[in-house]
Amino acid sequence: MQVSTKDFSSLKFGFVGGGNMARSLIGGLIANRIEPHAITVADPSAEARQYVADNFGVEVDEANEAVIAASSSVVLAVKPQVMQSVLESLRTSLQASSPLLISIAAGVRLNEIDTWSGGGLAIVRVMPNTPALIKKGVSAMYGNCRVSDQQMSQVDALLKAVGKTVWLPNEDLLDAVTAVSGSGPAYFFYLIESIEQAAVKLGLAADTAHTLATETAVGAALLAATSNESPQVLRQRVTSPGGVTEAAIKVLEDTAVGDKFVDAIIAGERKSAQLSQPKIAD
Repeated sequence: MQVSTKDFSSLKFGFVGGGNMARSLIGGLIANRIEPHAITVADPSAEARQYVADNFGVEVDEANEAVIAASSSVVLAVKPQVMQSVLESLRTSLQASSPLLISIAAGVRLNEIDTWSGGGLAIVRVMPNTPALIKKGVSAMYGNCRVSDQQMSQVDALLKAVGKTVWLPNEDLLDAVTAVSGSGPAYFFYLIESIEQAAVKLGLAADTAHTLATETAVGAALLAATSNESPQVLRQRVTSPGGVTEAAIKVLEDTAVGDKFVDAIIAGERKSAQLSQPKIAD
């Protein structure tokens, strides 16, 4: 997916954390003609720093402060449980340079990031998902009132480098997104696992079962994504009366598999909301 570089021309990107999701975003930026020297990555792991330096040619540093000083936009790619300590240690640097902060940490709310970073900064929360690693992700975003239209455009372009994007009307909906698309790949992997197991039980070799299950999933997803018809209509087109598919779907409907999937995603949203409760004392 090619993204216009006009929103990036004067930007310097920094990454606090050089893990898998950070690497996917770095790769997306460079694939869209962002110069590697415009990107600085900090990570406490020498191995992680060496990896991004060798594979992307970006600037690396052990100190997070170096990223803040060098960047107009900073991606916070650290684990949620260490976000507070990382931001509090960077408060002086952040207040001095006032970069746009882009958080990809699940469950850490805007008001927490704002408080820990000293306040007054433009902040966008992003919920990406792991297919971003192959540039097939989908990311949902919400920013605080200090994020300008230009900065929204920049964040949108950054995430479009690794997939599709949606903007949300309020922050609370990020909990629903976490359950639907953040956790969503696991649901599809679960289904692929089950189809593979059935194929093996029916006598197919394991590698054949894997190919059939995964390629069917890829094809069905692409058809659903590109068709003007709903998934329900597409399913009905495959389900001939009295046929093989109808017999299989009847088992799923008799055991309320669809309802269970809905219940599972609602449970995920409730868990995300619970984990997202502010951790800042009143």
